[in-house]
Amino acid sequence: MVDAIYIHIPFCVKKCGYCDFLSFQSTESQREEYINKIIDEIRLYPKVKYDTIYFGGGTPSLLEPYQVKKILKELDFDETTEITLEVNPKTVDKEKLEQLKEAGINRLSIGIQSFNETFLKKLGRIHSKDEGINTYNLAREIGFKNISIDLMFSLPEQKIEDLKEDLKMVFKLNPEHFSIYSLIWEEGTPFYEKLLSGEYHETDNDIEADMYKLIIDSSKKNGYHHYEISNFCKEGRESRHNTKYWRNREYIGVGLGASGYIDSVRYKNTSDFKEYFKFLEEKRFPKMEEEIVDEILKEEYKHILGLRLLEEGISQSNEGKYQKKYESLKKNGYITEKKIKNEDRYILTEKGLFLANEVFEEFI
Repeated sequence: MVDAIYIHIPFCVKKCGYCDFLSFQSTESQREEYINKIIDEIRLYPKVKYDTIYFGGGTPSLLEPYQVKKILKELDFDETTEITLEVNPKTVDKEKLEQLKEAGINRLSIGIQSFNETFLKKLGRIHSKDEGINTYNLAREIGFKNISIDLMFSLPEQKIEDLKEDLKMVFKLNPEHFSIYSLIWEEGTPFYEKLLSGEYHETDNDIEADMYKLIIDSSKKNGYHHYEISNFCKEGRESRHNTKYWRNREYIGVGLGASGYIDSVRYKNTSDFKEYFKFLEEKRFPKMEEEIVDEILKEEYKHILGLRLLEEGISQSNEGKYQKKYESLKKNGYITEKKIKNEDRYILTEKGLFLANEVFEEFI
């Protein structure tokens, strides 16, 4: 049963140099019109009770709290529902955070990316180190009890010492959850152009591996569970919404360019604004791409996504046609057997974790 919804808000104050997500600048009237169309799209789906609701982007915190409330009024949920909103520190103040909490948001994902002014400028972030810290502290003061921080590493010219300082600040703030991703050089972005021109250079693989090991080791020392390749949390504070993705559960995706997975079909909405509006004016789903997930694909997704969950992995009873692959991966030190809740499961070893993409390719 579908009990999760992702809502894409594609608006940003300014697009960051590394970003290839669907996002762009907008006017107040465009945002208002878009919210109305999001509601039209939500109404095309059957009414369900939601366990998780996730506002992603873009910069969802660009919306006014009444607009967030307007969307939430269309959804059936209760006080146990995890309702996440991604926040750019530059777009909120104390009053806005209070109103967002009152509207129903109970989990924030704050896009800090770095606590270093030099790297914030390089990344093209519009907030400062102090604004990032202040936003976190304001959210705490207001009463948000579930906060996640987003960070990046392996940035141009970033040294291990720089990363240590970022991690030190994370542990000082003590959020319930944090995600940390290595920089990906996406074609078509200003960062990629600077890479091609020689202005920027990729981090050496060994240094990047050392950085990742530092993140893992220091997180464990500071009481965090490394529960997914790029995600760390306090006990019981996993992102419930994102965990549904990794468990290959179905979910609704609404908004421009949003992806969803319903009734064994993965789909993607149109990324064209006019087309999106036209579909919804005609009371039609704005889906442009669909992939039927047959049993073969389901098996692939189950193993690739399941192994990302480092404290769950894959049940040995589910190895199916991949038995020989698992034997080979185990023999080569990429996975190990572990008993979890009285069940024998396969999980990634440290070696497998550092070479995860090679492991996942085994199931494609």
